[in-house]
Amino acid sequence: MGKRLSLLLLYTIILFAVAQAQSLTIAVRDSAGNSLGGASMLLIGTQHVGSTNSEGEWQLSPVRPGQYRGIVRCAGFTTDTFAVFVTDSAVQQLTVYLHRTEKVLANVLVTAISQRRLSRELPGPVVTITPAAVRQTTESNIIDVLVRNTPGLQAVKTGANISKPVIRGLGYNRVLVLYDGLRQEGQQWGDEHGIEADAYGIEKAVVIKGPASLMYGSDALAGVVSLTPETPKEDQPGFTGKYTTEYQHNNHLLGQAIAIGWNSKHWILGLNGSGRLATNYRNAIDGRVYNTVFSEKNAAITLIRKSKQHSPELRLTWYDNLQGIPDGSRDSISRRFTYQVAEGDNDDIRNRPPITNEQLHSYRLSPLHQHIQHYRAYLQDGFRFRKLNVDVLAGWQQNRRREYNHPTRVSLAGMNVRLNSFHYGINSSLPIDSQLNIQSGISGMLQQNKSGAATDFPIPDYQLHEEGMYAGFQWKKAGWTITGGIRYDQRIIRWNDFYTRVDPATGFGQQVFFPDTTGTDLSFSAFKKNYHGWSGSLGGIVDLGKAISLKASIGRGYRSPNITEMASNGLDPGAHIVYLGNREFIPEFSLQEDLGLIINTKSIHAELSLFNNNLRNYIYLNMLTGADGLPITDAQGNRTFQYRQAAARLYGLEAWIAWQPRRSGFKAESSLAIVYGKNRMEQYKGKGTAGEYLPLMPPAALRNSISQQFGWTNRHGLKLRPKIETESAFRQDRYLSLNNTESATAAYTLIHTGFTATIDRKSGQPIEIICMINNLFDAAYQSHLSRLKYLEYYQQSPNGKSGIYNMGRNVCVKLIIGL
Repeated sequence: MGKRLSLLLLYTIILFAVAQAQSLTIAVRDSAGNSLGGASMLLIGTQHVGSTNSEGEWQLSPVRPGQYRGIVRCAGFTTDTFAVFVTDSAVQQLTVYLHRTEKVLANVLVTAISQRRLSRELPGPVVTITPAAVRQTTESNIIDVLVRNTPGLQAVKTGANISKPVIRGLGYNRVLVLYDGLRQEGQQWGDEHGIEADAYGIEKAVVIKGPASLMYGSDALAGVVSLTPETPKEDQPGFTGKYTTEYQHNNHLLGQAIAIGWNSKHWILGLNGSGRLATNYRNAIDGRVYNTVFSEKNAAITLIRKSKQHSPELRLTWYDNLQGIPDGSRDSISRRFTYQVAEGDNDDIRNRPPITNEQLHSYRLSPLHQHIQHYRAYLQDGFRFRKLNVDVLAGWQQNRRREYNHPTRVSLAGMNVRLNSFHYGINSSLPIDSQLNIQSGISGMLQQNKSGAATDFPIPDYQLHEEGMYAGFQWKKAGWTITGGIRYDQRIIRWNDFYTRVDPATGFGQQVFFPDTTGTDLSFSAFKKNYHGWSGSLGGIVDLGKAISLKASIGRGYRSPNITEMASNGLDPGAHIVYLGNREFIPEFSLQEDLGLIINTKSIHAELSLFNNNLRNYIYLNMLTGADGLPITDAQGNRTFQYRQAAARLYGLEAWIAWQPRRSGFKAESSLAIVYGKNRMEQYKGKGTAGEYLPLMPPAALRNSISQQFGWTNRHGLKLRPKIETESAFRQDRYLSLNNTESATAAYTLIHTGFTATIDRKSGQPIEIICMINNLFDAAYQSHLSRLKYLEYYQQSPNGKSGIYNMGRNVCVKLIIGL
């Protein structure tokens, strides 16, 4: 503990010893010395992104002293890089000269170039989803947007608006989601809610595949999804804005968003607001799927103080989502959806009243729904002490989740939990010389979960304290890059005795507190445990030429059990599942090897990644059955699942290739992702679906797309890019059939088509029109990771179709107007 306090004290002292930031002007000229206005500029490793003015100059302020690299691109000229060393002098200038070329790729963005450099410099697999890709992908939530653009990333889905990321077959608490560097804490163990982030307010994202525990600790065992929210740019003075409106015809989704920025000499202010409203989605098998309606609202405020010393950033966000809870109950003959009107033993699930057409087409929320609210407030800043760079982050967030599942008392929540989290992190980077850079950091989290007035309590009230520290390095020389590091984490979790009893006024359960425990049940006995573990990684990249790089890495990941895996002991109303945990679980550890090949020529970019992941103490869900082999259910048909722990292995590959012939405007992309998962317990060896295969393993997925850009030189500068995409999932025969936990899933192929039109305006920012038809031929399909696939209460169906199907044809139109 003394060493940790000393390290914390050292960082605290550093924060108050700050060097002054300076101004930097970069001029871009052609070989004849003529100014090049409108050149795209990027200072790598910073938030400085912009373009040169009419005089060919890009002015940056403040820029902290240090050595930087940048990228400059201008249509008709070679893309080039530059290096600049910012000193303590007041104003510094640099001139970059570009040469004309006939070998220019059409529509290559600076962000795409930075992704290629990022991929060539990090030994593990990493994918950057560019701002253009985020804007031009039409989905109902941000995770589905990333899935469409990232090989190896899938999602566990519960309808149109609930998606949880899965990286290489691992999801839930094994995938860490970051929002602007702040770890997302929103009861992520739950099935029936997604990531609490505004899809309209996310500018870009990065997906790191493989153990990332070195940088982020527990919950990054499978990888990281890092979301970057929109922030007004420092190089755009004055007022800026963007208005977005969207319509999706399948579930009549209506979306509106506005972003306003104001940039003065000393301050940057950003205001964002959005809303989405949708009714029940439809498909060719089920018609409209009852209770998949949702209504989501978001707001955010960003305030940045610009100064020569540093630029502290304060951000406040607000998320509010009213979400239907589908349960899949139907009439056995007509297959029309039905709804619950009675409670407990009085509820005959086979004789519920049918849903009317008015209810199916309405935006009105069912009385049985969930209400999820999420708030963030965080401050981040960067400092520099001579060569040492220090970044600090401190943030608070609250997640409140209420699930209403009582038709006779609609205002009484079945679940009502409030999660408060405080997170802090201090990270440093120290360049020893031009070849070696040392990184280190500490981080921690304080967390408290409390239950409010409710009737069901699947988890106890608990407190969590987590802290970790790491040290790493990066060494570069003569085409070689080697990185590595080590980290130690510990997590203490505790709760007191948790008592419940029947409330005589309602007839439902209620929480009671000591000493008033007469006639109560001890739902959760007191618990305290300290989890801890070491993680680390070592990797390298070697350039085999100008166009080919080989990368390899090995990493050890760590994850402590989450609260539901340890403590769950009852019904989760929104998931329609009775969960049973095990407080004797021990942490998971993974050892993953990655091997990658990158090819990057003037017209072709390709990547191949192979991985092998061995896990100790892997925690998974297995459904419980009775002596008759049928699922154990309660009166409402809710099935019972129990968490178990075993050794496991996951292995597979991802391949991606993009072909963009010079000056043609044509682009073709293909990607393939394959993952296999096996339970390595001796009793299941060779048993296949009867226990050897792990649950929730995504099938092999193949994606293809082609597009062609057309441009017309006129006063509006119209550019049109039509495209067609195919999305194929192979048949999943490697599933866990033990105790009827899962079933096989048929193969399917979806066709998506549409176009993006961009209209440049001299008087303001461009206008973008995105029109897409997803699932063009209205194919009926079920994703293997869809939870709705298993919402079925009958052994046989008149149409031979079991469970609920995914969304059918969806025509999407989005308009983005720069203000």
